[in-house]
Amino acid sequence: MTARGKFISLEGGEGAGKSTQVKALAAALRERGLDVVETREPGGSEGAEKIRELLLTGDEGRWDAEAEALLFAAARTDHVDKVIRPAILSGKWVLSDRFVDSSLAYQGGARELGIEAVRAINAFGIKEWFPDRTLVLTLAEGGARARVRDNNESDRIGGRSEGYHQKVDLSFRLIAAEEPERVKLIDASGSPGDVTARLFDAIQDLLP
Repeated sequence: MTARGKFISLEGGEGAGKSTQVKALAAALRERGLDVVETREPGGSEGAEKIRELLLTGDEGRWDAEAEALLFAAARTDHVDKVIRPAILSGKWVLSDRFVDSSLAYQGGARELGIEAVRAINAFGIKEWFPDRTLVLTLAEGGARARVRDNNESDRIGGRSEGYHQKVDLSFRLIAAEEPERVKLIDASGSPGDVTARLFDAIQDLLP
């Protein structure tokens, strides 16, 4: 019987280096002989990628908070069904650039729908497929880095006000305090290699 793989999500505010670190952590795990699937949200499956376009384009008023949260949950349900669950059951490790905790922080916290309300609509869709470990990258200058990266043309969520993104950061910290075994805050300052080492240390207990 194939041993079940593990599911790791990387989270954090804009410009914290999640995409870079997903690739670096995946490489480190492959060096340990693990079969790793890299994916992202919103997106990751054909249906979810189509919803991604709806979520990240258009003006700020395109979706109200409730519709935005439900669209993310719908995309995530398809992502789990088509990509994440099959990979884990076949023994692969899955690394996702964002997952459910982004919805808890961005829509539940910063858009004030309530973290538990957003957790409930996602749990309906993804059932028990929450990450084994969520690593939240924290970086004070992440917002400035993101603006440079995007040439001041962020998507409709990344381009929200500084106050909104401060609420996102606070929400991630609240989630980590409530679920300290699953959710770990990781200092994203310093060299990329230093950050990867911190991430790897934070999943040592999950390694075979």
